[in-house]
Amino acid sequence: PWLPWACGLGFAGALGYGLLAGFEVPVQRACVMLGLVLIWRLRFRHLGVWLPFLLALNGVLIIEPLASLMPGFWLSFAAVAVLIFTFSGRLGPWDWHVAWARPQAMIALGLFPMLWILGLPISLSGPLANLVAVPWISLLVLPTALLGTLLLPVPWLGETLLWVSGGLLDGLIRGLTLLAGYFSPWLPVTVPLAVWLLSAFGALLLMLPAGVILRPLGWPLVLLAVFSPREQIPRGQVEVWQLDVGQGLAIVLRTRNHAVLYDAGPKVRDFDQGERVVVPVLRSLGIARLDLMLISHAHADHAGGALAVQQEVGALRVIGGELPGLAEPLRAQPCTSGESWEWDGVKFSLWQWSGASDSNQRSCVMQVEAGGERLLLTGDIDARAERALLQTSLGVPTRWLQAPHHGSRTSSSVDLLKALAPRVVLISRGHGNSFGHPHPQVLARYQGLGVQILDSAEQGALRFRLGTFGKAESLRDQPRFWRD
Repeated sequence: PWLPWACGLGFAGALGYGLLAGFEVPVQRACVMLGLVLIWRLRFRHLGVWLPFLLALNGVLIIEPLASLMPGFWLSFAAVAVLIFTFSGRLGPWDWHVAWARPQAMIALGLFPMLWILGLPISLSGPLANLVAVPWISLLVLPTALLGTLLLPVPWLGETLLWVSGGLLDGLIRGLTLLAGYFSPWLPVTVPLAVWLLSAFGALLLMLPAGVILRPLGWPLVLLAVFSPREQIPRGQVEVWQLDVGQGLAIVLRTRNHAVLYDAGPKVRDFDQGERVVVPVLRSLGIARLDLMLISHAHADHAGGALAVQQEVGALRVIGGELPGLAEPLRAQPCTSGESWEWDGVKFSLWQWSGASDSNQRSCVMQVEAGGERLLLTGDIDARAERALLQTSLGVPTRWLQAPHHGSRTSSSVDLLKALAPRVVLISRGHGNSFGHPHPQVLARYQGLGVQILDSAEQGALRFRLGTFGKAESLRDQPRFWRD
């Protein structure tokens, strides 16, 4: 008679915890699997291990069909599948240290092909961090936090437990920060497909029982992904990424041995595109540290994500087009007109209008020249600043032009377009933005001069190789039903 009550209370507790945790996909998965197991337990039947997993997968998709578009959905279920595959059917007890370390090792091995498929970077220090973080959170932080919350009616006791929980969490974060400092934290995903397929097969072999003859061959196959040579950008070329950061700007420039970020995307209230978009892209490209982060001016749609980038990735040098707005938090140096340098056969040149009277006009402009092909990054300069630009060495024909001020009516003057004669203009803006960017008159001006328009709100992130006179590539050029 006690079994129905026990099952009901257990499931109610799981739902209550799920509501407190926000009921994200991993929590949904756990609740559905627990509910199924309890229902079958009430009927005195044994479900096995794979049936609850598959039913939970279907249950989450029924509850939230678009969850299949979220990386967390696939990573959550893949992690459970790895554990089921690795541990189901194993006989005999393990020593405590094996039972502690083996699950984290298997999850790390099993998930790295999935991370590559999703275009996410792979943490080399993650498995070691999880060895500490999982039991620390499960056995110390979470129980004390929940118990402290329940005991808040007794203020001195509940608050003390919450204080202890916070201290435990702070200590964990400090320890993990130290751990990350001793390891190269990210493995780039830019390796050949064949290498990753072989490494995925190696991971599968390593998850097999110890008695399988081919299992030791898994290690060299997995290590292929770590030690395989990376694709090298030829000298005299630049890989350019215009990221899709909504109503803002963030452009990544990679030469053979250097990396530059021009603007860092917007930050609107609690949503930071620098943290959500720019940092993951830099890590996925294998950029451990930027050589230069140039923030054209201090407006939030260009500088909002800079602090997150500096904290998470870092830059050896930061240049700001508008001081002191950027000097204090980023330790930015001023933009100096006429400054130029060469990295890996690629020339970089800076300019800023000395007669600027507002923030947009003070934008620091960068020209990049590789193999006789030019790219001009203009920030938010207006027509007056454009006229001043044309009197300098940067006012020369340019194949690629970043649309000044997102294509606003006060920029992209006829004089600028005729002098630069761009073949392609890059517009970075948010879909349906309240500013009306790009302005219809400006679009008509581009079209009248035969300039190809590439719009982040339409094409998404763009990539091209400066110095090859090639075309830009966009993932959105490939039809997907959820992008219509």
